[in-house]
Amino acid sequence: MTAEQQKIVQYLGEAEASERALTRVLQAQIAMTPHGTYRTALDNHLSQTRSHADRVGTRLKELRGRQNPVTAVVGFAETLAGQALALGKTPLDLARGGSGEEKVLKNAKDAAATEALEIATYAAIERLAGSLGDRTTATLAASIRGDEEQMLERILKEIPKLTDKVVGAEIDGEPTYDLAETGAADAVRDAADAAKAGARKTGTAAKRTARQARKVPGVAQAEGQIKGIVASEDDLAIARYDALTADEITSRLPGLSQIDLAKIDSYERRGQNRSTVLGRITTLRGDEPWPGYDELTAAEVQAVLPDRSDDDVDQEVRSYERAHKNRAGVLSATEREHSNA
Repeated sequence: MTAEQQKIVQYLGEAEASERALTRVLQAQIAMTPHGTYRTALDNHLSQTRSHADRVGTRLKELRGRQNPVTAVVGFAETLAGQALALGKTPLDLARGGSGEEKVLKNAKDAAATEALEIATYAAIERLAGSLGDRTTATLAASIRGDEEQMLERILKEIPKLTDKVVGAEIDGEPTYDLAETGAADAVRDAADAAKAGARKTGTAAKRTARQARKVPGVAQAEGQIKGIVASEDDLAIARYDALTADEITSRLPGLSQIDLAKIDSYERRGQNRSTVLGRITTLRGDEPWPGYDELTAAEVQAVLPDRSDDDVDQEVRSYERAHKNRAGVLSATEREHSNA
């Protein structure tokens, strides 16, 4: 690989790592953004960003050919840097600001800054590649830059409207932010509907629905974490929460759903921040056997349970039940399936 190609590969590697990291940032923002024109813009740009990452990745493979060890290490470091960007930024996206309206506005301002950086990145790649005679890369960079410019223009048009909503919520006392309309809530509803649909079916159809639902992990925790950020004591699943001791709270945690555990986690962190409570929540946090599981009755869980050929799921249900609701009917059903296997 020539020195010119190495420089182009370096810039493209940085761009790809950023695009893949930004998909996670966009997902976090969508999770807390209600339906509307700004949410539509984020949804569309998430698809675009994934496409950008794939297109840049394809060009990188074409240029690298048989990658040498030094280039491989550099590429790995770039990917880690991009992942660190997403991991460090996502919690801020979920927690900053006062009202829900203000959180969305702050995220929109961040999104505008991110788009400006993306535009600069691809402008530099376009110029570099063009100067070195790589028209294919220059054309690719110009195309992606155009997408980013359109997204920035769209965000800038949304910011005045989002600002008006902050004024309405925090100055005029007329909030419009609705957690039930956010991306996280949508994901939870979709998964729960799939699980409940499976509960109304039998045999192979129920097993297929449950397996499909399990492909959407973490949505319950995401919704609960967001709700906890703006929750009051009355919104929690444990009555008179603020008056209880840490021991009283931890004794009641195992019976809660993943949504409620995540909600209490956020509420506790912005309040008393007791390590005993937070530590116990951590031990109970984890993916449900399938999304929507916590919302099902014991009878509905038994109807969805896979047949004897899928014993691993029976084991997941047993472990989860023993750590949480410990419902005798569900445990008996899984043991029965296991003994018949």
